[in-house]
Amino acid sequence: MKVLACNSNRPLAEAISACLNIELTKASIRRFSDMEVFVEILENVRGEDVFVVQSTSYPANDNLMELLVTLDALRRGSARRVTAVIPYFGYARQDRKTGPRTPISAKLVANLITNAGADRVLTLDLHAGQIQGFFDIPVDNLFAGPLFSEDIGKNYNGSELVVVSPDVGGVVRARGLAKRLDADLAIIDKRREQAGVSEVMHIIGDVKDRHCIMVDDICDSAGTLCNAAVALMNDGATSVDAYVTHGVLSGGAVGRVAASPLDRLVMTDSIQATEAVRLANNVRQLTIAPLLAEAINRISQEASVSSLFN
Repeated sequence: MKVLACNSNRPLAEAISACLNIELTKASIRRFSDMEVFVEILENVRGEDVFVVQSTSYPANDNLMELLVTLDALRRGSARRVTAVIPYFGYARQDRKTGPRTPISAKLVANLITNAGADRVLTLDLHAGQIQGFFDIPVDNLFAGPLFSEDIGKNYNGSELVVVSPDVGGVVRARGLAKRLDADLAIIDKRREQAGVSEVMHIIGDVKDRHCIMVDDICDSAGTLCNAAVALMNDGATSVDAYVTHGVLSGGAVGRVAASPLDRLVMTDSIQATEAVRLANNVRQLTIAPLLAEAINRISQEASVSSLFN
């Protein structure tokens, strides 16, 4: 087994390799003067089971191209099997046609990854479960729920908790976490007038005098979470925290979170933290390296991965 890191989240790849007690495969992934991606694998990979760690986060197109070129280099280097480990799968929000003459970009990206040479995909909390069906190769979609419930149990044991879905689309995810914590469920009913702009309408469920835990898969502009936090506090909540799998946090999102009623925003390290995230007082990261390392180990040994979903 070999683990190879592209450039989008090298600290996570190093943590995964440390958990597996192996060294990262030596490779050179660089740019020509015109910014074309060039990849050279500096070790023999013939007949090897290779795992390529690369989130397709910002800059999404550059990181996606790095992944594709690396997959092609491994295939041409006669690797026995290549698994694309994509902690954050970019373009996942474009999983359906939203209007006439619009693309389904998640399907396009799935085709690109498959045709570039991936034999299987390992990812975390896909934005929509049906994206697994966009691939014609096996996909293991892990969940951050167990990691979140463990952290919440350590920090909020004995508190009067209610798990909150910030929108109707995230009810299944919130219900799963609420079941793990044996907590009640509340739902934010919102109306999105346009992309990146949300308006909270009202809250379904009782949050008065309770500690609210919002859970979501992606936090991009943070507008939804911040607006929801204001609504929950106005409805009598004692405090509001948010647990998010993928902290995209584009633009002024970190500042928006800092100025919001959110006590803290907790997210995984599926996307490498920016300087703003590292300096923020109410933002922290949980590592998914042990989870991904265990999944990689089981895939390599042809063992069951399904127990990691529980």
